[in-house]
Parts: sequence; structure tokens; C-alpha cells
Amino acid sequence: MRQELTLRGNHAVLTRANPLAKFAAVMLVTMVLALSIDWVSASVALTFELALLPLAGLTVGLLWQRGWPLILAAALGGWSTTILAPDSGSILLDARIWSISEGSLELGLGFMLRGLAIALPAVLLMSCTDPTDLADALAQKAKLPHRFVLGTLAAMRLVGLMAEEWQTIGMARRARGVGSHGNPLQRLRATLGQSFGLLVQAVRRASRLAVTMEARGFGDAPRTWARKSAFSGLDAWVFLGGLLIAGAAVASALAAGTWNMVFLARQ
Repeated sequence: MRQELTLRGNHAVLTRANPLAKFAAVMLVTMVLALSIDWVSASVALTFELALLPLAGLTVGLLWQRGWPLILAAALGGWSTTILAPDSGSILLDARIWSISEGSLELGLGFMLRGLAIALPAVLLMSCTDPTDLADALAQKAKLPHRFVLGTLAAMRLVGLMAEEWQTIGMARRARGVGSHGNPLQRLRATLGQSFGLLVQAVRRASRLAVTMEARGFGDAPRTWARKSAFSGLDAWVFLGGLLIAGAAVASALAAGTWNMVFLARQ
């Protein structure tokens, strides 16, 4: 409910677009970035995506707050690719157990930028899309089964609750003196215990939600809709924007001569 109220009060342009149009634009960019591991196409796409932050009502601070796990994962993936990829070209750094060459650095940089460019649209989509609007669009426009739509809606609703539940469990454990002290191994064991507690709570909450939805007749046909899902001119611009970003990324990489297909990647 808190997420829905936040989105309702957000007057950013992308919040008014149909969720299916935003999803189609994201898929266009993602498919192009998944084809190549060069750094030019990823850099171009990432530049466009960062420029779209105000249209989604996001700032750099909010982006980091909501997407820092993905950002760190992309950075770690780029670093591991750099030091593990076969050497090619001049050796830039030799640390005996691992080395960095021009080719491995370019490959690692491309991997990191591509990870960021793929993750950022997902963060934008989740930040400017109301779960109820997405469910309406999936059911009315995509004609997906009601059970799948309701499951998707329930999952999106529970994501925010899971974050709050993690904080609640953490505070309860710290009040009992668990996880607030000890060596790194003890802290790791405490974190794993907290994760297990969150898993148990998630299963219980999902079970109660499923029983409640079944008891109230969700999924039975025919259905009526409180809000109609419709496409508008803005949705066409959103789709064209995704097409423009994907096309600009490919054209820039081809012009720079760095386009490197994943299944034909240069060693």
C-alpha cells in the first residue's frame, strides 16, 4: 500500500505510461545488450538510461538506494572477468597469480557496463510502475491467466514487505543480543539465521495470502475491472524511446568497430 501511494503521488512522466509499453521498451534494450559484450554499446545505452532518471522520478541517490546490490554485482562481475579472462594484447598489470591485459580489461569493462545497462532499466521499471496497474495490463491487454496475474501482483506486493520484515527480524535479534557482536564467522552465522527466519516468514505470509485470495474468489471468471488498462500516445513514445536506445547502442558499436557478439567473442 505504501508503494502504491508513493507512485500515485509521483507525477513523473513514465508513471503515466502503460506498464506493457515500458516492459516492451526494456526488453528491446535488454535483448540488444545481451547480444554483445563490447563497452561502446553498453556505454551508450547506460548514458541514455541515466538521462531518463528524472522521467521516472528518480535521483542518483534513490537509484543507489534501490539498486545497489545490482550495481555491486556488476562491478564484481567486471573485476572477476578482467582478472580471469585470457590475456590478449599488452600486459598492463602482472600480479603473478593474476594479470590484466588490454584485451581482458576491455572484456571486463564491457561486462560491467553491460550489467549496469541491463539492471538500470529494471530498476526504472519497478520504480515507476504500480503493481496494480501492471496486473490490470497483464490481464486486460496481454490476456494472461488470472492465477499468473494474481501471483505476480502478490509477489510485487510482498517485495516491499520483505524488506521491512528483514529490518524487523534484525532488530528483534539484536534486542536478544544475536548478530550484534562476535567475529566475522559468528556474524555470518547470525545473518544466515536471520535469512532463514525471513524465508519462514515469507512462506507463512504467502500461504495466508493464497488462502485469503482463494476464499475471496480471486481468479474466478467472469471478472469486472475497477480501472481500465489502455494505451495512449505516450506509450508509443516510450516504445520508440526503447527502440532508439537499442538502435543507437548497436550503431555506435558498429561505427567504433567494437561490436562483439557473445557467441563469437574474441579471446
